Amino acid sequence: MGTVTQIEAVTQKEAISTKVKVRARARKSSLLTPESLEYKLGDLQAATNNFSKDNKIGRGGFGIVYKGTLQNGQQLAVKRLSNGSGQGDKEFQTEVVLLAKLQHRNLARLLGYCLDDDEALLVYEFVTNKSLDYFLFDSKKREELNWPCRLKIIKGVARGMMYLHEDSPIRTMHRDLKAANVLLDAKMCPKIADFGLARICDVEQTHINPTRVVGTHGYMAPEYLFHGQFSAKSDIYAFGVLVLEIICGRRIGSTFSNQSGSESLLSYVWRCWEDDNPLDIMDPILRSDSFPSDEVKKCVQLGLLCVQENGNLRPTMSTIIHALNSTYGCFALAMPQHPAFIYSGSSHQSTTISSKPQIVGPVNASSRPDFMARVVSEAEMGSAKAAVALGPIGFSARRLRQRISGPG
Repeated sequence: MGTVTQIEAVTQKEAISTKVKVRARARKSSLLTPESLEYKLGDLQAATNNFSKDNKIGRGGFGIVYKGTLQNGQQLAVKRLSNGSGQGDKEFQTEVVLLAKLQHRNLARLLGYCLDDDEALLVYEFVTNKSLDYFLFDSKKREELNWPCRLKIIKGVARGMMYLHEDSPIRTMHRDLKAANVLLDAKMCPKIADFGLARICDVEQTHINPTRVVGTHGYMAPEYLFHGQFSAKSDIYAFGVLVLEIICGRRIGSTFSNQSGSESLLSYVWRCWEDDNPLDIMDPILRSDSFPSDEVKKCVQLGLLCVQENGNLRPTMSTIIHALNSTYGCFALAMPQHPAFIYSGSSHQSTTISSKPQIVGPVNASSRPDFMARVVSEAEMGSAKAAVALGPIGFSARRLRQRISGPG
């Protein structure tokens, strides 16, 4: 009896302690003001050695990131936004205050900002282990990412994205989710960086036919790249690409040899899935270790569901989390349909689907009578890729369509 009472008392004490911590965090976030979050330019210049190349640790679609160390020894990540923020000072400050209130273990926390003349800087917590791409796409470093570690990263990114989409005080879409924007701490716990930059840089959350498309080639959903339509399902597409990269250990821009010549990563994954050989896509480094095959199959299936051409068919982040936390077969997942952006063919040509506006990649033409197939030469495809480039971009979707489909 006494033991039960003791357990109840401890449980009650823990519950009270949790409530106190939640209230303390709420009070702290409510006290955030533009003044309390502002850093002086001189302090950040000194911390980064005047933004020296030696302190550069990354580059994103919105600017360059530098490592900084304040006089008190605190380490920071300072993002120097390209060409200012695109907003007025007051709007910029308001967005920073809102984003600074977002707190989740799988987000790199925004600590503050600096506005000074033409400079617009964002200050984040510094995360020890660099970004996921530093490990994932390096032949030696990749060996540190065994399957349990990769699954941990997938689940952590999913939790962070669900918080942004569904649970945060302000619903936020990332718009540039990729391996380079997933930071790893000392315990290899993932933290999503650069969230909310689209808000700060005055890119509307839901926008049709924008004059400027911002993102990274390969991670951008077709409805955004070619129609300028962005939603949470566009973030889901990028998440699916990231999941497949983590499983394969290859970049989305990689090509794979086949009997006809070569194919893209998505083509390769889809072919393996259609042939009922999803484990063939696994990073060879992982195959020497024991791993739960059903778990890998589930992640491949989730990745393919996320990269479907029809955004309405992509799952929500809460559905993804539920599936990841469920035993394979105990949670009914839909069968994925043909992914977007399939490239496959000989070294001379590739088959795509053409429409106006153009979407690159053979979607199911029989189910889409408004699409017509045509053959695109490697020169045309190269021209289109050159327009997008493999990296952070800002370009006109209309110009890209004209490059691929020609005038009219």
